Amino acid sequence: MCAKGADSDPVLMTVDGQDVRVSEFEYLYNKNNNQQLQQGTLDDYLGMFINYKLKVADARHAGLDSSPKFRNEFESFRIELAKPYMRDTVVEKNLIEKAYSHYGEDILASHIMVPPTAAGKAVLDSIRPLLESGKADFATEAGRLSVDKSSAARGGRLGYIVPGRFPWAFEEAAYGTDAGAMSPVFNSGVGYHIVLVEKRTPAAGEVNADHILIMNRDKSPEATAKAKALADSIYAVIKAGADFAEMARKHSQDPGSASRGGNLGWFRHGVMVAEFDSAAFATPDGAVSAPFATAFGYHILRCNGHRGVQDFEELKPTILHAIANDERANMPEKAYIARLMKRRNAAIDHQAATRLAEKAAMLAEKGDTAIVERLGEDKAKLATFDGGAILASDILSAMAPGTLSDKDAVIGAVTAALEEALANSERDRLYETTADYRNLLNEYHDGILLCDISEQKVWKKSTDDKAGLEAFFKAHASKYAWESPKFKSYVFFASSDSLLKKAVEYANTLSTDDPEQFAAAMRKQFNRDIKIERVVAGKGDNAITDYLAFGGKRPADKPNSRWNFYTSYKGRMLDAPEEAADVRGAAVSDYQAQLEQQWLKELHKKYKVKVNKKVFNSLK
Repeated sequence: MCAKGADSDPVLMTVDGQDVRVSEFEYLYNKNNNQQLQQGTLDDYLGMFINYKLKVADARHAGLDSSPKFRNEFESFRIELAKPYMRDTVVEKNLIEKAYSHYGEDILASHIMVPPTAAGKAVLDSIRPLLESGKADFATEAGRLSVDKSSAARGGRLGYIVPGRFPWAFEEAAYGTDAGAMSPVFNSGVGYHIVLVEKRTPAAGEVNADHILIMNRDKSPEATAKAKALADSIYAVIKAGADFAEMARKHSQDPGSASRGGNLGWFRHGVMVAEFDSAAFATPDGAVSAPFATAFGYHILRCNGHRGVQDFEELKPTILHAIANDERANMPEKAYIARLMKRRNAAIDHQAATRLAEKAAMLAEKGDTAIVERLGEDKAKLATFDGGAILASDILSAMAPGTLSDKDAVIGAVTAALEEALANSERDRLYETTADYRNLLNEYHDGILLCDISEQKVWKKSTDDKAGLEAFFKAHASKYAWESPKFKSYVFFASSDSLLKKAVEYANTLSTDDPEQFAAAMRKQFNRDIKIERVVAGKGDNAITDYLAFGGKRPADKPNSRWNFYTSYKGRMLDAPEEAADVRGAAVSDYQAQLEQQWLKELHKKYKVKVNKKVFNSLK
């Protein structure tokens, strides 16, 4: 992975024959300094950077950069990292601005929705002219045809359209239709629709309200009268001076808002059911409404305030989130690829694609079972672009064998392969021309290799090499001396005293001194009926070991715990650690440091490093 040389980004050093440019060094130096409390000098960082590059070189020589795991992980990151650079910013800007413009209008609408099938579309295509001419009534047809049952029962009435709450195709169709007019038949992704826009007005903004809900669950006359009476009595108490928020916490049956004193936050037209929406926007600031009914029951509402539409910067995060989660997410990328195809003179040979499909059909008709192999021999160019071509062999792996004789499926696969080939070529160009992208990609590439090689040479070795760890501990035992004695023991936990005794009796029959073998044998015998912990603890470190070894008070049993019965096994007091396991964290860390130093000495002998001092000094 090498970038083009340039006077503005000279080579700072070579490590194992690999050029490292100034931009990469400066990028990592600045990033490292920003993460440190104390700023380091360039001279200090140079040695660290060389060591980093030497480890990466060792990873390459170990073949870690050619493993399928590495290649898949790195390629996924390369694609993801390039996305911000491969978007049509004009398209993206227009999408954001268009979405924001919708917040400036309140649209009252109805719709008819049918399943997203050809038959469903045909039904709407046939009914729309009748609706347009007045030969059919929209509300009647919505009740008869619409699969959106909640609005069908109201003659298709949706209420106010809330930006960001509907599929984008639906929102765009609604906002693109004049008041009193109907939209064309369109597919929202969940069904085919006709939208009737009843009214368009400048947005009323938002209202902030509290409410108290008394539910009317079965809606019988008796339940309705009871709910209404309770709501009236609460309203009377509030009018007499009771605190609204306290009454909401005490009486409201809306669990989502009751704990907040009934507060619903800010909302615009269309968020709440129609009756509540009307009451909220009609109630003056600071006023409390009389009880009113909705499908949920009876509400008492307090209006806290009205405000206009939020400004662009306030709404932008909401808009961006919505765009990222619907069909608009890929539009800037698709527009970028479309421009790229034009710039690279990309073209699909439809005749060649048709011939390939016909050949696949012919082979299938003959009963040939090696269709993919036969077609793979076809070197015809299905698509071309400046600097490359798409052949039959490039698309076969991405197609199901049964689709090879389908001309449209072949053209779809060629299109996808062509777009990916151009995108991949563009990522290569970005690497050559865009320092930010190149440096971050290099960092990720080398970071994966650094972790993998460090795992092999240091981290895994420090835990797997038990003899080496123990020898290291013995050689440095004085470093790990304790100021006071510690209690070393197994601690057995069980759900009963009898089970605890059985565990101790069985443990006495085991002859192994190896902690892992001992624990494995106990687990095999008792499965999950007991729990074993190996502890090395000083006085005050742990309430249970204080009780078992230091004369402390027995801790109170934990409610509903399985492990309220416990005892020590083979416990003894130590004045100093006797093995690496007694100070495992510190010993392993120190052993890793030694392994790394030994490894670095080998690397400096193994690989050649050459620093351009003139270039380095120019950075100071």
